[in-house]
Order: sequence, then structure tokens, then C-alpha cells
Amino acid sequence: MLYKLSPGKQNPKRDTFLHNICMEKPKRVKHTYRGCNWIILIQTLFFLVVFPSNARTESVIEVGKFSGVKELNGIPQGWEPLTFRKIKNHTRYTLVVDEGIRVVKADSNRSSSGLIRKISIDPAEYPIITWQWKITNIFEKGDVTKKQGDDYPARIYVTFAYDPEKLSFMEKTKYKVARLLYGEYPPQGAINYIWGSKATQGTVVPNPYTERAMMIVVRSGKKMLNTWVREERNLYEDYKKAFGTEPPTISGVAIMTDTDNTLESAVTFYGDIIFKKQ
Repeated sequence: MLYKLSPGKQNPKRDTFLHNICMEKPKRVKHTYRGCNWIILIQTLFFLVVFPSNARTESVIEVGKFSGVKELNGIPQGWEPLTFRKIKNHTRYTLVVDEGIRVVKADSNRSSSGLIRKISIDPAEYPIITWQWKITNIFEKGDVTKKQGDDYPARIYVTFAYDPEKLSFMEKTKYKVARLLYGEYPPQGAINYIWGSKATQGTVVPNPYTERAMMIVVRSGKKMLNTWVREERNLYEDYKKAFGTEPPTISGVAIMTDTDNTLESAVTFYGDIIFKKQ
């Protein structure tokens, strides 16, 4: 099993119990150590079931549990801005309540940026990704095949970690140079699930800026405007079809609404993002 999100939360009830039972000196039990060991074993097993630790294998990984946030201040905990060099105007992301549910609102006006959560997930173990989104408009100049049209009212951006075993010598050299320049290896690849403006639904094409990012048109056009839509994809299979190889470890998940190329504007809403076992 391979996944890592934020540091695990302590369980005060379980931890206090284990501390007390191990530190208390037994006074009334004959064969003290043997009896205490059995008590510790039985009660520890009980508490591990009632108050399970984060080390247990989970059936789902809630990468973006926006609906569970308590306060609508700033950006979701565990997420951070994703910005790009030479792009000064950034999309604004805020936690809001829409139709009674806490979600992330993206407000973009001739701007580009995202929110990213850095993670480590084995796509073979958790191949299914689900999310919810709602858009309010599409772009007149949007075109998935051209740089000047490379804007989308909504996208889910999944990055994959650098894996030297899956690269040629020349590709490894490029990544080493990039690490020297930026202090870390860039993603080896990325899958972009997009809501296109005009592209045919189901289209899979390289991003016009880099072949290491593949664009998958999950939705397109105005048909579902102003409507919450739930999506589910097999990310593991999508990567193999897009790149022709086994996917490396997932290194991050981002939400992104950008309008810097088309010079248009958009307001978009993002709901919970979850990885599941098949």
C-alpha cells in the first residue's frame, strides 16, 4: 500500500487508554505480569477496532473533502496555490456554500492558476477517481489543440512522480537539468480531465505546450451549464491509454480554471475529490 496525505491525527481516547494501562501498577491481580499482558492484549485489540489508526488500509482516500470544512476562510487545508512563471494574474479560489454544500469556487478573469494538493498514491491500488464540478459558461475561443485556445472553465489536473526507470537516457538528463534549475524533479507526466468548450467529448490529445500532459475531454459544451455533475474515471487505465506505459506514483491533484490565453472569464465550482479501490 502506498499513499500519503497530511500527517495522521492522534486519537486521544486510544492514546490515553494505552498510556494508562501500561503505566498503572496492578495491585489486585495475581500473576501480575501475565494477567496484565492478557488485559493489555484484549483491550488494545478492542480499542484498535473502535478507534482505528490511520495506518489501516482504507477503501477510499479523500484528497479533497471540501464538503467537510468547518470554516469558510481561505483555501482548503492541505491545498496550496499552483502558479506559473510569467503569468501575473491568478485565478481566485475561495471556499463557499453552493446549493447547501461547501465547495471551492474559482473566479478567473484573464488569469491562470490552480490549487494543488501534494500526495503520494499508488494508482494501481486506487485507480478510480471521482469528483463533482459545475461550470457557468464556456469559452468562445477555447481550442484544446492550440496554445491560444488552451483554456478550460474546469479541469482536474493529476500529476505523476518522476520515475527514472521509465525514461530514456536523454529524458533522464532533461529531468536532472530541471532539478538543478528548480530544486526538485518536475512531474513525469500529467492527466488533465477537462470540461472543453468545443472539443468532442472523449477526445484525448497532448497539451499544445507539452506532450507530457494529456488532455482528456470528459465534458464539453453548454449542455450541463449551471448543473452539478458527478464524474468517475479509471485513472490507471486512462494513463496507460494516453502514454502507453504503466503509470508512476501519483504525486499531486489540482483543480484549475484558466482564462489567460483566450482572455475570457469564468466562474466554476468544484466538489469533493476522492480516490477509490476498484
